[in-house]
Amino acid sequence: MTDAMMEKLMHANLFEVFGERDSATRWEAIRRTYTEDVIFADSDSQVQGHEALNAKAQEILDGAGPDFVFATDGELYQVQDLGYQAWAFGPAGAPVVHGSDMGIVRDGLLAKVYTVLFH
Repeated sequence: MTDAMMEKLMHANLFEVFGERDSATRWEAIRRTYTEDVIFADSDSQVQGHEALNAKAQEILDGAGPDFVFATDGELYQVQDLGYQAWAFGPAGAPVVHGSDMGIVRDGLLAKVYTVLFH
């Protein structure tokens, strides 16, 4: 797994899926970013598969203000098939939530994504 491939997947996860409010555009990103059996886990739940991941992304966006956006919060780190990206979420320039995503890649796609929120 090259650094560029990992960066592409982790940024797609953050911006094109969890940050995308248009469902059709988000579905396209889901199909090209994750394995069909992808597992997403955070402190609230664990979901599996494209449909459940899409529903989770929609739930997060529905609970956020219309001006909330994701921004990276530091460099992307990679160890073999594991990617780590810290992020911030909230109005541009004034985030209200900080967290990080850890993704595990299988066959060139994200197979597992773990999200940790920093309080």
